[in-house]
Amino acid sequence: MQIFDLLIDDIEAELGEAWGDLSFLEAQTFLNQPDAETLEFVAIAIDDEDEPEIELVCSIIRLAKSKDIKVMLIAEDVSPAALHKLLQSGTDDFVPYPLPERAFHDSLARIRSNTPAPAEIGDHVSEGAESIQPTTTDIKDHVLFAVQSMAGGTGATTLAVNLAWELANIDKKLSPSVCLLDLDLQFGSTSTYLDLPRREVIYEVLSDAQTMDVDAFKQALLSFNQRLSVFTAPSDILPLDIIGQEEVKALLRLARETFDVVVVDMPSTIVGWSETVMNEADVYFATLELDMRSAQNTMRFIKALQAEGLPTDKLHYVLNRAPRNLDLSGKGRVKRLAESLDIELKTQLPDGTKQVSQACDHGVPLADMARKNPLRKEILKLAKTLHEAIAVQAVAR
Repeated sequence: MQIFDLLIDDIEAELGEAWGDLSFLEAQTFLNQPDAETLEFVAIAIDDEDEPEIELVCSIIRLAKSKDIKVMLIAEDVSPAALHKLLQSGTDDFVPYPLPERAFHDSLARIRSNTPAPAEIGDHVSEGAESIQPTTTDIKDHVLFAVQSMAGGTGATTLAVNLAWELANIDKKLSPSVCLLDLDLQFGSTSTYLDLPRREVIYEVLSDAQTMDVDAFKQALLSFNQRLSVFTAPSDILPLDIIGQEEVKALLRLARETFDVVVVDMPSTIVGWSETVMNEADVYFATLELDMRSAQNTMRFIKALQAEGLPTDKLHYVLNRAPRNLDLSGKGRVKRLAESLDIELKTQLPDGTKQVSQACDHGVPLADMARKNPLRKEILKLAKTLHEAIAVQAVAR
């Protein structure tokens, strides 16, 4: 059950302590006991490694249905044939994993109201998300997300790289075109994290951005696995003030004209053109950790923005290496941190352990090297939320 940590979060949010987990064999035994009659529903979580036991899972579903117990199926990377077999066994509702926003809540509501599950499963997307999946041409206003760390080592570049990659692969057929811009001109690491070379032409592009056209901009980009376009940091360490607000504004304009989604990896230092990126960004992610340096730097950052009259409503605070749900002491510290800074920690990323540094050293995203890593799953969940928000905005307009 620990593999499905996001599911545990949602179950605890909906049911508190009124639930328990069993293995398949334990569940089969329990359902034959009188205590099983008190169950409201059974949630069965499986992934591709459980397919050899598909007959056992189907028998559990049939056994639960014979006792009038509702069955919710949560599946990750299960083949269409296996999924079809499970649904035919009497499943009342289906939810894909990693869980889209509010998917478990909505599924539970359908079960409790006896509303049938959606007939079309499609590419394992939720009912709400399925109705608004956009093509690249549906996105009327091309969006820009920026990521900046509040302290060194808080995972800003890791978030920027993996968020860009997840958005570029969010839908096998209709994913948006995505560009990753590394504006940390001195120590940018996106090229390292994606095993791409640093090009001399980057300096020329930065210098001539105001006179450059889209075709020339495209020539400066590198492609990662034919899915993600990357504007790397320069090959040499450059002063951050070598470009100004006009150059940055022109660079962002070129990127937004060319791509549906632009993700900017910012330097941790505040420079003259930081204001430009913040004004252009639709969402400005600020990464921090549960320590004093992050708290102090975040407070100073907020004061600096307020002094300059910059839009703090765009800020989306991301807590990296957040404590797990069972760490009650850590959860208390998170609450006190948010209250002391008067902010909302909208996204909390778990510790991805050594797999994160290994993926970075090998130059591949987490999705390609450790797709079941808890950090990767949470970033995927964030990407899905952003993608659905883009779609909703496009449909509304």
